Amino acid sequence: MSVTDSIHTSPTQTVRAAMTLRDMIIGGQLEADQRYTETQLATMLSMSRTPIRAALQRLTDEGLLSPVPAGGYVMRQFLPSEIAEAIELRGTLEGLCVRLLAERGLDRDRTQAIAAISDRIAALLGKTDFTRADLPAYERLNAELHQGLVDATESSLLIQEIARANSRPFASASALVGMYEGDHAARSHLLIGQDHHRIVIEAIRTRQGARAEAIMREHARLSQHNLSRAMQTRGALDRIPGASLIRQPDPAA
Repeated sequence: MSVTDSIHTSPTQTVRAAMTLRDMIIGGQLEADQRYTETQLATMLSMSRTPIRAALQRLTDEGLLSPVPAGGYVMRQFLPSEIAEAIELRGTLEGLCVRLLAERGLDRDRTQAIAAISDRIAALLGKTDFTRADLPAYERLNAELHQGLVDATESSLLIQEIARANSRPFASASALVGMYEGDHAARSHLLIGQDHHRIVIEAIRTRQGARAEAIMREHARLSQHNLSRAMQTRGALDRIPGASLIRQPDPAA
């Protein structure tokens, strides 16, 4: 789907513009060191300047953009510590979701639907010839499972806050999967994550809220480990869309 096509499917012009620009920023389609003006972006998205202006303000409020005194906007860069905090926040919120599901009880059909996604992930990871070419399928299923757990709470507040947390660069559950190298350690890491999925679903089934929450929060720490590994492994960041948004810490600081 093209950028122009994608913005014709959302409810309002401002929301469409904000969603598309956010995806372009996180997806690495905009340059981190480039100044962008309302006029440039309006032309790029085939929209008028009014919704673009409102969208830019929204993304500035979210911390993705910074205004330039001379006019226009530049994308913010994020320290690894800031990304780690965003991942921790997402894990805390997802932990709350699964605890509520376990304590309130989740109907059989919905539990089975989520478990079926987990089974598909397990089958994918169980392939003897699993390679980087399988990552897009893994990312889709992983995102579907996480969103399924969130949606199952039927809590508009939690759904909204987790969507906000996921909008932060590299904070979503699948954001750093692209650094997978195909070595034994990386494969083991994905398998550990899938084991977490299985345990969380079982904890929900057996109404063990504290256990479900603890495992889900630990699950988010796998993303923090991925981030740390990406920062230390030559070439790993090059495989992550939008990696130019990650600012290396100043050694002298």
